[in-house]
Amino acid sequence: MAAFAIAAFAMAGAAEPVRAQGTLRLAMTSSDIPTTTGMPNNGFEGMRFLGYPVFESLVLWDLTTTDRLAPLRPGLAERWEQVAEDPKTWRFHLRRGVTFHDGTPFDADAVIWNLERYFNKESAQFEPPAAGIVRARAPIMTGYRKIDDMTVAITTASPASYFPYMTALILLSSPASFEKAGRDWAKVGTQGSAGTGPFKIASVAPRERVELVRHDGYWDQAKKAKLDKVILQPIPEANARLAALRSGQVDWIEVPPADGIPSLKQAGFAITTGSYPHVWPWFYNIGATNSPFRDVRVRQALNYCVDRDSIVALLNGTAEPAIGWLKASDPDFGKPVNRYRFDPAKGKALLAEAGFTAQKPLSFKVMISTSGSGQMSPLPMNEFMQASLKEACGVEVDFVVTEWQVLLNNMRALPDAPALNGAMSLNISSPSSDPSVMARYFAAAGVPPNGFNFAQWKDDAFEAAFARLAAAVDPKVVAEATAVAHERLVDNPPWLYIVHDLNPRAMSSKVKGFVSPQSWFVDLTLVSMR
Repeated sequence: MAAFAIAAFAMAGAAEPVRAQGTLRLAMTSSDIPTTTGMPNNGFEGMRFLGYPVFESLVLWDLTTTDRLAPLRPGLAERWEQVAEDPKTWRFHLRRGVTFHDGTPFDADAVIWNLERYFNKESAQFEPPAAGIVRARAPIMTGYRKIDDMTVAITTASPASYFPYMTALILLSSPASFEKAGRDWAKVGTQGSAGTGPFKIASVAPRERVELVRHDGYWDQAKKAKLDKVILQPIPEANARLAALRSGQVDWIEVPPADGIPSLKQAGFAITTGSYPHVWPWFYNIGATNSPFRDVRVRQALNYCVDRDSIVALLNGTAEPAIGWLKASDPDFGKPVNRYRFDPAKGKALLAEAGFTAQKPLSFKVMISTSGSGQMSPLPMNEFMQASLKEACGVEVDFVVTEWQVLLNNMRALPDAPALNGAMSLNISSPSSDPSVMARYFAAAGVPPNGFNFAQWKDDAFEAAFARLAAAVDPKVVAEATAVAHERLVDNPPWLYIVHDLNPRAMSSKVKGFVSPQSWFVDLTLVSMR
């Protein structure tokens, strides 16, 4: 498979004309290009490269610094506020003078049109795949309305101080793109929709490439892109990405194979790493019939059976051990009773208390992907996990191997869904950037299809702490409540926490200006080619 991928990519590269100055060729980990209708699939890698560079949201991220988690900044809304007399309502004041790439105006009507596309099944523009993504990322939205041409109001099911973080994940595209394609989202996908971002889609070749070109009419002249063009290409196999970089067919690869990093450095390629809000776990399927993970002792036991330091070594130091959803150094980590470490004796004792012994070992299936956004090196990492859990604690693990987008879809599956093929766990990397993410993955209200609480986990102490967090506006109260909530995520774990990624990328020395922010996203407007 790897040889075929390299050969196919080489043929595609051979047909490419000589690139102009300022063209960046970038190899993604996905097996296909993200969807180009305005709400890309393929997880946050899709958002990273075919989301924010082309389409924007009312609220954006500041991706220019590395010393702290990426904060929010004004986007297509110049400002917003939580309405004092009705804290379930947020008012967004839109940026004036913005147009989509096709020249049509951005205004309140365009915002409402997009929200109807995601939330109203009866609207002509309803797009089910995009709607599924947005609804899961903003599960607390209950309504929206136009106040005037440049103001919209959005309501939530309950007061939520973190709602602007959810808003940042709702991308907006031109209604005219849908009309131009005969109101056919499939046709929009072949042409690419128009956004408001610093790049616009120039051409789309499914499973091969998407070409983006600089949008010279971008509304923020201070953020105008330096590059003339970005060519995005899906290369899911890690060694194929490595070969493409070495041969000069691409300039930038996501997630270089760990064993190739020393030789890349020696050959003069730049390797960038940096802390960012990311955890690589196994999600427990607590809700499945006869799931062993209904017993908290089993969930805790596996967290003591993982040799995290050896996985970090396997990854050539491009990760760090994870003993919770947040990093242990995070001020909101709290003071949980359990401080997970590699302790097979404790793990086996907990398993024995739950009825699993050498004579009756714990056995289950995990659904994993071959590649994908934030998945690091899923095959060797999961093979190591399989062998290590067997050796350390006698746990027998089998894998259901699938494609990344299929795995993502299954995160919203019901516990006994046939699509899971009996899997009692899913290996899906997760952001840990803000309370809105905590809500989507762990709040009881976020069970599928409303959110990403695949585990069907519910903890009363967590719910109480999170309710306090959601209602608070004082940062001190938010921090205190977050710490209490996180303590429950450790002591009553819905996941097996394995490692935190350090976001490795490999680039040609010709790539200049890249900043590795503490975010899942990047700012391509900063990048240039020498």
